[in-house]
Amino acid sequence: MILEVKNLSKTYGEKQSENQALKGVSFSLNKGEILGIVGESGSGKSTLLKLISGLEAPNAGEILLKGKALTQKRTKEDYRTMQMIFQDAVASFHPRRTIAASLWESVRSLLGKDAKLDLKELSEQVGLSEELTGRRPGSLSGGQCQRFAIARAISVKPEILLCDEVTSALDVSTQAQIMELLSKICKDTGASALFVSHDLAVVSNLCDRILVMKDGLIVEEGAAAQIIQNPKEAYTKKLIESVMEI
Repeated sequence: MILEVKNLSKTYGEKQSENQALKGVSFSLNKGEILGIVGESGSGKSTLLKLISGLEAPNAGEILLKGKALTQKRTKEDYRTMQMIFQDAVASFHPRRTIAASLWESVRSLLGKDAKLDLKELSEQVGLSEELTGRRPGSLSGGQCQRFAIARAISVKPEILLCDEVTSALDVSTQAQIMELLSKICKDTGASALFVSHDLAVVSNLCDRILVMKDGLIVEEGAAAQIIQNPKEAYTKKLIESVMEI
């Protein structure tokens, strides 16, 4: 087990208009496992990823990384170990900097000013030409930017990839390519991944295990094949039926 979440809760707003986004969520992530977290908008899945990544603080509960309880004040090693890949890849890069400059900035900020970075090797790892690193994000396609976002994440050799709806802004063929790339990277490096999505079909093709979330709670969990072929909860069946209709 590389990551453990215990009774995590998060509430937004004041007492009179508070919204409890997470309600005592608990689960674990095994080393080398790709774990899918699926649910409709407002289910709490993205909030969960923000708490794990340190972007936001929980109201209650704890997050353990390799057995160590994480505080809101994360260390550089904590950030290196867990790397976030965002939904909007283009916006995740500085618009006026080249991709190369952004990659170097990320590596040096986490590994030190003397850190090494082979742009050619890193580009090839995500299926792109090194020449593209000389461009700014606005001149690249969404798929190319997402590949470079993945490159930025793996450049510091993380042990966990946190993927927040990373294929939702892409066309179907590009989605499949990105999922195949993430699967290969996890297999080649031994990294674990949390893959958040509203699309059960996307998650089932990539993940070893799936958590289904609704109204801030995990309502069902199990092996991907089990969830798809034999769902127990009515909500999970509804998600599957919506995919079948599409």
